[in-house]
Amino acid sequence: MQPLAERMRPQTLDDYVGQQHLVGPRAVLRRAVESGHLPSFILWGPPGVGKTTLATIIANTLKRPFYILSAISAGVKDIRETIENAKKQRFFDRPSPILFIDEIHRFSKSQQDSLLGAVEQGVVTLIGATTENPSFEVISALLSRCQVYVLKALEKEDLIGMLNEALVKDSFLKNRDIVIKEYEAILQFSGGDGRKLFNILELVTNFQQGDQTLEITNDLVVDKLQQNIATYDKDGEQHYDIISAFIKSIRGSDPNAAVYWLARMIEGGEDIEFIARRLIISASEDIGLANPNALLMATTCLQAVRTVGWPESRIILSQTAIYLATSAKSNSAYLAIGNAQALVKETGNLPVPLSLRNAPTKLMRDLNYGKGYLYSHDFEGNFVAQHFLPDDVQGNKLFEPQENPAEEKIRQKLKKDWHNYYDY
Repeated sequence: MQPLAERMRPQTLDDYVGQQHLVGPRAVLRRAVESGHLPSFILWGPPGVGKTTLATIIANTLKRPFYILSAISAGVKDIRETIENAKKQRFFDRPSPILFIDEIHRFSKSQQDSLLGAVEQGVVTLIGATTENPSFEVISALLSRCQVYVLKALEKEDLIGMLNEALVKDSFLKNRDIVIKEYEAILQFSGGDGRKLFNILELVTNFQQGDQTLEITNDLVVDKLQQNIATYDKDGEQHYDIISAFIKSIRGSDPNAAVYWLARMIEGGEDIEFIARRLIISASEDIGLANPNALLMATTCLQAVRTVGWPESRIILSQTAIYLATSAKSNSAYLAIGNAQALVKETGNLPVPLSLRNAPTKLMRDLNYGKGYLYSHDFEGNFVAQHFLPDDVQGNKLFEPQENPAEEKIRQKLKKDWHNYYDY
């Protein structure tokens, strides 16, 4: 049997709950649908407000071919194949198929670039769904070709209405004696997410015994959800929201928030190795040279949780998260590689200076490969100043030490060694 959320999925705009500013009478999106002139657009809003449902309703209403891709699993190859299939569906003046991309903000730049031609030429009408601000997560070229519609969180009245409607309209629940006495707990645990709302209702109603009346109270909801009280969806959008909150709390040096979000993931059944891997990334991206031991700590954490297993590994994760949160912070290594990649993209494949080239053969040596290279260990302090960058980019300073004790020492050494080459 289908889940309750799927059984209750609305089929028309009139059945759709919420977002009246978009789909209500005379609202902008409803007018576009009714006219048949649908632009490409992006739906931006929190999880569980009906982005996928709205896209499906629009496609069904307009009777257009409908393709769905998830940015979590789809690659450029999948996009191209879908676009080719869409081209085959177009005949004469027939409206273009609709391509729905869930979590479009998770597409890389190259993946988003691969959509541009098809959207611009009208091969497909794109509907993207995102929980993140598209101004930051969608490339400007694609964003300029799309309208952005903001979806609002479902109101309390909307959620209560959805619950009551399920009890009287669902083919399975309407034949059972179920009464909701208190709504607060089920609304709180759903977090305004309509999908979770129905999942919780279905979970609680599964405990009804025989023909007895089931009275849903706050205590009953809490009791039945106690094994997963965090209502953490490790396979859905909240998975990314909570790991984001966790990493940002570490970056922001708040150990209390870090262990809170860690507990949310633990209680929700998150893969402990996934958490440990993200700690390794944080140790390098957000702490880096300010405290190189952070990377050692995080790497050891991953090895330790693999060795120890559950439940003791939660202590190791907690120790590491607190250590990282309370450590000095620096993103100088992260910025340096970003600067270097930008320079490479700007200047292309510049030739390696002759002095730095490998010279394993006589011909190469005759061509001056390796000539003029100075072996650093032959000099005092194991250092001698010489050019290591291609001639066209000499003097570009890509690494900038930040203001913390460890990197201040690095700055002073660089200033002493490279004062004629780089401005430190």
